[in-house]
Amino acid sequence: MATMTPVELIGKAAILQKGWLRAHKWLLIRRFSQLSILGLFLLGPVYGLWILKGNLNASLLVDVVPLTDPYILLQSVVSGHLTETTAILGALIVLALYLLIGGRMYCSWVCPINIVTDASMWLRNKLNIKSSFSLSRQARYWILAMTLLSAMVTGSLVWEAVNPVSMVNRGLVFGLGFGWMIVLMIFLLDTFVSRRAWCGHLCPVGAFYSLLGKFSLLRVNAVALERCDSCMECYAVCPEQKVITPVLKKAGRIDSVIKDINCTNCGRCIDICSTDVFRFDLRFNNMESIRLTENNSHKPFNKQPQKREVLS
Repeated sequence: MATMTPVELIGKAAILQKGWLRAHKWLLIRRFSQLSILGLFLLGPVYGLWILKGNLNASLLVDVVPLTDPYILLQSVVSGHLTETTAILGALIVLALYLLIGGRMYCSWVCPINIVTDASMWLRNKLNIKSSFSLSRQARYWILAMTLLSAMVTGSLVWEAVNPVSMVNRGLVFGLGFGWMIVLMIFLLDTFVSRRAWCGHLCPVGAFYSLLGKFSLLRVNAVALERCDSCMECYAVCPEQKVITPVLKKAGRIDSVIKDINCTNCGRCIDICSTDVFRFDLRFNNMESIRLTENNSHKPFNKQPQKREVLS
């Protein structure tokens, strides 16, 4: 097994090699994306600039383009509620977007709860908190099924009454109230009970969007694995660690592209890698990337690889 970099040193090599900005490039862009989306929703109620009306469930962009969360539409359909044509069109637009770029990009680029869970992970690393309690990753799919079943039985969107994403979105305009308690509970759960418990194991929204990303075009590609020094920092920061291990295997490796539906395309593995092993790419560039890796294996890199065994 490869030797893990000590928690307190994670990211140091990347900052030294690439500079602070490049070592946090995709993290900063994601935060800008998340905060900008929330900001656009607030411009109307606060300043009267209605660029984006509504919320993350259903909205209207510049009074023309409807945007509907397909998960909300699905709940509405199974609850027996008739939906308007604009809602269906909005869902198709959003559906097409996530089918192309990766369903769980919603989790890392749009969802405001991701900011909370990332803060929890930062605190866990800072305090070196260890917890042995583990949740099944299949639990989120069971919860997803239960939200749809409850909507069918009750004829109402039961999940939306307690959905943390919806509560935060509404709370920024009307005041969070009990929503603060839900957010705090998620933060404490992730910090002290189980790593990435909410987003990685329980959230039905993430489960739904993961199903949309099965054939998405945008993926993370380990195009330069020969540079890997086995520091395992990419594994340490990955919110869905099981998705990254297959591409770190040198012996008998077939795929260089991370194709797992649970990858959030957050880009942290790209940021944290001091030897630039990863990049965003198209899923079809898998074999081409492997050939490029082989052809460029003779090219020197500033950082000399350490002779440590990659994940077995």
